[in-house]
Amino acid sequence: MIKVSSFEEFAKYTGQEFGVSDYMKISQEQINQFADATLDHQWIHVDVERAKKESPFNSTIAHGYLTLSILPHLWDEIMEVDNVQSMINYGIENLRFQEPVLVGDEVRLRVKLKSCRNLRGVVKTEMDASLEIKGKKKNAYDATIVFLYYFK
Repeated sequence: MIKVSSFEEFAKYTGQEFGVSDYMKISQEQINQFADATLDHQWIHVDVERAKKESPFNSTIAHGYLTLSILPHLWDEIMEVDNVQSMINYGIENLRFQEPVLVGDEVRLRVKLKSCRNLRGVVKTEMDASLEIKGKKKNAYDATIVFLYYFK
């Protein structure tokens, strides 16, 4: 795990990979809870029997936004940012869902620092993030995630 506590420490990683999280298994319970939280109960996510018969994947799949919502958890396995008053999820750019995440798949996050700028005391980071699916060639998604860090 990499640890940083200032803009200068962050900036020295520009253009470099920060690392890769551990794998996380996606369960049907997680998918169902996400469906309940977001009111998105499309059958391809929550109806196991119908998905086995009618889905081109022969399985239920995780919501794309569920796979995005685990990004902060997986990010915390890669990077520890100390001396921070707050961190804001500022945006996601160039997001492309490329491969569905099936129930039971294991995913992990790979992150590279694209840019790091000091905006009058607020550190804006742009990171290339890929959610990899164990055993598959295509990533679940690739995107540029943007965080704002307010260091003390």
